[in-house]
Amino acid sequence: MIALKSSGIVAGALALAMGLSGCATHKYVDLKVAESEARTNASLSDQAAKIAAHEVRLNQIDQTARDALARAIAAGKLAEGKFVYSVVLSDDATKFTSGKSALSTEAQARLTEVAARLKSDNQNVYLEIQGHTDATGSDARNTAVGQARADAVRNFLGKQGVALNRMATTSYGESAPVASNSTKGGRAANRRVVIVVLK
Repeated sequence: MIALKSSGIVAGALALAMGLSGCATHKYVDLKVAESEARTNASLSDQAAKIAAHEVRLNQIDQTARDALARAIAAGKLAEGKFVYSVVLSDDATKFTSGKSALSTEAQARLTEVAARLKSDNQNVYLEIQGHTDATGSDARNTAVGQARADAVRNFLGKQGVALNRMATTSYGESAPVASNSTKGGRAANRRVVIVVLK
């Protein structure tokens, strides 16, 4: 009789232990599932953010490619064109300060006249806008300054109504001087923009 009671107690204790163990196992599993879902959700959010960033970058690259194509088409038309005339911005009223690309008030007035002439003469012309510098500074710096000067002229003419797709810019830096770089006057003459009009 005592043995039966004893085995019943043991069986009851064992069943209780199994029940408690089952509850602990379910809680453990639920905890691990919740942690896994949290990691998955965080990973999905991270992936969505990366995809959105890639889409923005692809759109930027696409726009850059379209701009490059438009410039290439304009450059191709320029290469096929015949010289009509050129305008040089280098006289005392329109010359550039050393290392700078800002257009003076006088240069802006001259470019406004050029834009009016272009619009009244013939819409079917193309412009090659060439930026030049003196020999002060490094080649790389002068190339960048020459490009900035050409771009400043292109942007100004664009604001005056000259079609941007009919203008291409290039920088010659210090490589095509029109005067000696050993004198102040010569360096000033070399700091210029040449607008070549082609048909």
